[in-house]
Amino acid sequence: MIKLNYSNVTTQIIGDEGLDVEKSFLEYAPKIQEIITNLNMNKDKPGFWLQWMNLGYNEETVWYVKEFAAMVEGRFDNVLVLGIGGSALGAKALSEALLKPYWNLLDKEKRENLPRIFFVDNIDPDEINALLDVLDLKKTLVNVITKSGSTAETMSQFMIIQERLKNLLGDDYRKNIVATTDKQAGILRQLANEEGYKTFVVPDDVGGRFSVFSAVGLVPLALVGIDVDEIIRGIKIMDLTLKNTDITKNIAAQNALLHYLLDREKGKYISVMMPYSQRLKYVSDWYVQLWAESLGKEYDRNNNKINNGPTPIKALGATDQHSQIQLYNEGKNDKVITFIRVNEFDSELQIPNIFEYTGLNYLGGKSINRLINAEADATAVALCDYKRPNITITLPKINEYYLAQLFYMFEMQTAIIGELYNINAYNQPGVEQAKNYTYALMGRLGYEESKEELDMKLSRFSS
Repeated sequence: MIKLNYSNVTTQIIGDEGLDVEKSFLEYAPKIQEIITNLNMNKDKPGFWLQWMNLGYNEETVWYVKEFAAMVEGRFDNVLVLGIGGSALGAKALSEALLKPYWNLLDKEKRENLPRIFFVDNIDPDEINALLDVLDLKKTLVNVITKSGSTAETMSQFMIIQERLKNLLGDDYRKNIVATTDKQAGILRQLANEEGYKTFVVPDDVGGRFSVFSAVGLVPLALVGIDVDEIIRGIKIMDLTLKNTDITKNIAAQNALLHYLLDREKGKYISVMMPYSQRLKYVSDWYVQLWAESLGKEYDRNNNKINNGPTPIKALGATDQHSQIQLYNEGKNDKVITFIRVNEFDSELQIPNIFEYTGLNYLGGKSINRLINAEADATAVALCDYKRPNITITLPKINEYYLAQLFYMFEMQTAIIGELYNINAYNQPGVEQAKNYTYALMGRLGYEESKEELDMKLSRFSS
């Protein structure tokens, strides 16, 4: 199992900037028990948006994903994923972590004849044009992902690429497209039915940021040879562990409560995610969306205006020791830093002992593996010297099983802290206004009044 070490948030280590953890666990034990019980009791009920808790048990989806991956094996040189936010971040984070580093630069033999994978999760014209200039679309499988089918960014990308595929392949272009969308409704579902694309379903009551273990994430991962069975095994093991209503035995509940109390009682309203592994860099991106979109809410469930939300920040060890740690140590004491540490890397790299008579001789004969973990440990201790709370999550190694545990633990932690804040962690009303304004600016039918209002507001900026 992955491990959680919260020693560096305790009063014993960082004094009055920390928490009396034992007392807090005892005080909140009944509340945590109630929250975990209710989450599991309501996970099958429509409208509670808790179906993400069941994704590890959806054997039918896993079977169809694996069947499709086997069916197209060897047919494509590239997989191109079109999506934004939760439609792309989870699969991007997991593929970056689980594939060999520099996967897309490896030759076919080193990739075991598996395709390269690319994610277009923005609408920068220079980036999209540059990618299309180097990709052979004839040999590219395009996975377009949007539940509504009306996501402007994703569908504009798809419209561009669909036209190019059609020009290149004629009627056969359909074989190069797989759509992941709503099972019945929406523009993309309608197009898929009319055009005959292969499809997978974004399940109901699963928000995008919680969708990584549905077909949204599993399809692209399986296409590049990642073991989805091991992902599912990791989810099931962690789910079983996190059903425990005893906070002393539930790491998601522990981390949720610690972050909640550090925010409410100690003013630590910034959450820094800092993995010490280059392969885990995009885990921080995924975490930032999960935390920000779930917890940043104007109103609580009782309609009280609270403007809630700990701000998530992404960082990377050891790189950001040289760009951010100065602030974390000596700036405002308003942060809790979470380190992700890897015990066993896939490879080892020795430092040669070639400068024996210089100040660098302390490095010679040791490994980079030892150095990066020494950096993680040293940074954690240094933060404690400045009375800055920090938490360490340890992965035995980077593989499908342990990363599934990590992601599911973060999802459950988010659900629990959402209940502690008494907010709806599954909606995102603050996102919709900008979407509507975009529709208006681009001339979508039904948004004419918004267009007039928006033009007036924009005129203030231009005057």
